[in-house]
Amino acid sequence: MHVDLERLIRLQQLDSAADAARRRIGEQPERSRALQSRLDEAQALVDAARTRLTDSQTARRTVEKEVAVIQGRLTKFKDQLMEVKTNREYQAMQKEIEVAQVEVKSMEDQILDGMLEAESLTAAVKDAERALKAEQSAIDAERRTMDEEVARLSKEVDSAVAARQALVAQVDARLMATYDQVARNRKGVAVAEAKDGHCTICHVRLRPQVFNEIRRNESIMQCDSCQRILYFVPATAEAVP
Repeated sequence: MHVDLERLIRLQQLDSAADAARRRIGEQPERSRALQSRLDEAQALVDAARTRLTDSQTARRTVEKEVAVIQGRLTKFKDQLMEVKTNREYQAMQKEIEVAQVEVKSMEDQILDGMLEAESLTAAVKDAERALKAEQSAIDAERRTMDEEVARLSKEVDSAVAARQALVAQVDARLMATYDQVARNRKGVAVAEAKDGHCTICHVRLRPQVFNEIRRNESIMQCDSCQRILYFVPATAEAVP
């Protein structure tokens, strides 16, 4: 294989690997925001559950205060019952007592329902808190993995850049200018494989004599369509043990 062609192939591999690593690093802020969104959602569920429990407890305490007021009236009515002088007054006082007792019974039922509701809501709060804790642990683990990945990818980029610099120094300056120009115009891909008579990137069919020349890998050949530098992988090289 032409030595400069071999170097350009390696150069493309390094550039592609570095670009892929940079893109992955660039995705980290969005991934981090997605993790924070998951955590916020779990926290919101906890907050909502706690609010429902607090509202239920507040409503129950309000009813309990009303019961205390009515029971105070009942006590007063019973005391007054001993002081009435006529049967009519007695019956009227009895009616007041009965009405108050019905109110107390209704409110006590509400209090009981509120207590049962509070038990259910307390369990819901605990479930939400457990879910939040589990989500926090999972997110912490994912963030550690992300940090490790960024550190690894940063090292890969640094290594690729260093290897690229060493390789560029060995490539003919005119070929490097061609490589750089094509790379700028073709989203970073300046070198491509030719296969089955086609450029594998733009998929344009190559002229037979051009493809035959490319198959030899002894000269720098460019795709007539996309201008990428082409090379050929012999069948033996394609085979995977």
